[in-house]
Amino acid sequence: MSTLTITIIQASLHWENITANLRHFEEKIDSIGERTEIVVLPEMFSTGFSMHPQSLAEKMDGPTVAWMKGTAARKRIILTGSLIIEEGGNYFNRLLWVLPSGEYGYYDKRHRFAYAGEDEHYTAGSKRLIASVKGWRINLLVCYDLRFPVWSRQQPAEAPSFFPGFASNVNPASGGTPISATSLEYDLIIYVANWPERRSHAWKTLLQARAIENQSYVVGVNRVGEDGNGIYYSGNSMIVDPLGEALWQGSKEEAVFTYTLEREKLTEIREKLPFWRDADRFSIEPK
Repeated sequence: MSTLTITIIQASLHWENITANLRHFEEKIDSIGERTEIVVLPEMFSTGFSMHPQSLAEKMDGPTVAWMKGTAARKRIILTGSLIIEEGGNYFNRLLWVLPSGEYGYYDKRHRFAYAGEDEHYTAGSKRLIASVKGWRINLLVCYDLRFPVWSRQQPAEAPSFFPGFASNVNPASGGTPISATSLEYDLIIYVANWPERRSHAWKTLLQARAIENQSYVVGVNRVGEDGNGIYYSGNSMIVDPLGEALWQGSKEEAVFTYTLEREKLTEIREKLPFWRDADRFSIEPK
């Protein structure tokens, strides 16, 4: 429970070519030499950030989900990344969290990137997904969500929430058990992304801001290369500690990088600098 090992796969994507992308990521995953527990792929890893869901969307029993389940089982890892899913006549930019057992959870991207027309093609999600691994709680989000700090904000004591996986805490003033540094809502945020190079400064700055304000580790996984619209992605995937310090940052090249997060460091920071005690209490109502 004291450590969590994560592998980032920062890769170029074959534009709207599911078969080629699955083959590409299978090779990347098979190249991982060290022991790892979670492998993180970019946003829309099987297609690139496409506004053509009518021709690219899959069902939850489709080939990409089956590939994720098979790969997670074969490698004994948790595998996560987002893809285009059709359900009930709606299209979702859906992040899947797939366990080796074949069980899974999912998060539908809440904030659609209207600047590129994502809001015209995809349905917004209304609930966060906070997963649990070895006692670590992980908040799973997608790309543009990074710009909206309320959506990722740690919930303080007695804050009501409609999010699945939320364990409510009790305000000490009410006479209940006080919230502690080890019982905050989550310990790590993972963002999967297709974040263009032209806004890479915002990407890096906001990843560090989310870590600082939530006193949480943050992992951001971005793609590299050029997509079918001529948009260039410079990677800059990052692992950030709860003080906002970059523990690792990718360059503009493909990379497979494994890092072990330390719970002891997280707890020490939260106890030494208990800023979370002064957080505002709030709730979010779905639209």
